[in-house]
Amino acid sequence: MAKHAAEEYPELKHPSTKRAKQIDAETPFNALIEALDSQDSIDVVDNVIHWFRSKDLRIQDSKALHNASSLAKEKSKPLICVYIYCPAEFQWHGTSPARSDLIVETLGLMQKELKDLDIPLVFVTAEGRKDIVPTIVNFIKANNASHVFANFEYEVDELRRDIKVLGQLGGDAQLSLFHDQTIVEPGAIRTDSDKPMKVFTPYHKTWLGLVKDDPSLLDTIPQPSKNVKSVEVKGGSHDLPPVPKNKQFDSDETKKRIRKLWPAGHEAGMQRLRHFINDKIEDYAATRSDPSKDSSSRISAYFSSGTVSVREALTELRKYNDNNADFSSSGASPGVASWVREICFRELYRQMMIVVPHNSMNLPQNLKFEFVQWEDDEEGWKKWYEGRTGVPFIDAGMRQLNQEAYMHNRLRMNVSSYLYCNLLIDYRRGERYFAETLVDWDLCNNTQGWEPSYTVFNPASQAEKNDPTGDYIRKWVPELKEVKGKAVYSPHDRLSKAEFEKLGYPRPHVDWKETKQRCMQRFKGNMADAEP
Repeated sequence: MAKHAAEEYPELKHPSTKRAKQIDAETPFNALIEALDSQDSIDVVDNVIHWFRSKDLRIQDSKALHNASSLAKEKSKPLICVYIYCPAEFQWHGTSPARSDLIVETLGLMQKELKDLDIPLVFVTAEGRKDIVPTIVNFIKANNASHVFANFEYEVDELRRDIKVLGQLGGDAQLSLFHDQTIVEPGAIRTDSDKPMKVFTPYHKTWLGLVKDDPSLLDTIPQPSKNVKSVEVKGGSHDLPPVPKNKQFDSDETKKRIRKLWPAGHEAGMQRLRHFINDKIEDYAATRSDPSKDSSSRISAYFSSGTVSVREALTELRKYNDNNADFSSSGASPGVASWVREICFRELYRQMMIVVPHNSMNLPQNLKFEFVQWEDDEEGWKKWYEGRTGVPFIDAGMRQLNQEAYMHNRLRMNVSSYLYCNLLIDYRRGERYFAETLVDWDLCNNTQGWEPSYTVFNPASQAEKNDPTGDYIRKWVPELKEVKGKAVYSPHDRLSKAEFEKLGYPRPHVDWKETKQRCMQRFKGNMADAEP
């Protein structure tokens, strides 16, 4: 069996389950709220700063940016925008080349948009992660800022960062944070016993009711006003920072391909959104699980970077829905209701991040899974990430990921199940590989997507159901493009030995039925008496 993941893979280190429970009880989010509320109000306004983070890369419909601009305009003071560039942060989070490039390219477009408003966007480098807090604090003080605005980030490290910023500002500037990633504030949807709701079905029902009763939740916010006066920024650079060296594409061909698939900027994201709503959404409910139809919105990369806001998306959808904010199955078409349901999952995942903060610390939500003894199967691991497991649906998904920096959601569920159930490889290695490859990596979404469970997906039956023509498999696994009928889902079992060997396709690395049984025995045996 494998060593503990953290021993071989330092980036996957995590606290003990005992410490995780303490962190959950202390909730860094609540600590940040208390720190924000305990600030003394500063009435005299000097310079105003908006601090962009990597999850709110737009100047349109941003609560923090709008409020910063409004205060600056009201007091006839200049607004300064800043982004803290930390190469070590990209490495720590495993940010993929595709996502790194999208972030940097989008920042360049934002800088041009802000320049048209006479608002400077400067980039300040923090060499190490520990340098981020003193770097932003020094920038704030050097520019004589009295008020600083930013949007909330909900992961543990980011919450703790903001608490430290407040402490080091020492009352010299007032920090205001805004909920901007969701329609409904995380933590606001609660049970009858006044605890944050954790179960999706009642959460979804409540969320739909809130939006229907108060459509203003979807209202977008004006972009910033033109700066009333110029300002000389102290510190930082107007030059766009480079993609960190270890996050650059492996070739110019890869860069061109990925940029064509995922063009940077707000306008590109909005064009993709409108195309989906106008041309695809009516078929979404019926075809969303069929990866060959490519009927998904492909807007996730723009949501995860904040290049397009969820409010903007649902405002466009409300227009399409006859200006009706009832997105339930009785108030909208099946396609609209089904897509909004996925948006609602995204909202719940952010609520869960602040309710169970150890989710962002390389620990399973169900801490009993921390006691599972994983296998050390390096051959299986390599076959998995290269798409050579001998299981067509799994291999097609991984090859799509490696080619497009993206994978259809149905495949995400299947390839993750196969890795930690059938190969019994620590799920965190797969989660990290996703982070290092996906353009739309989002910690809140993906920790939930990789949460281990007793569900073991059968990739052959999943493929038959969700890729009924086999077109998805034949596209991404060209060795099988001439295989007829249902043999394409499991050619090793459904073709003669001679027919299979002609394909040049690998035999299955493991037997699915045997490894499912092994998985169930392992999980039950390791977790039965586990006491986190």
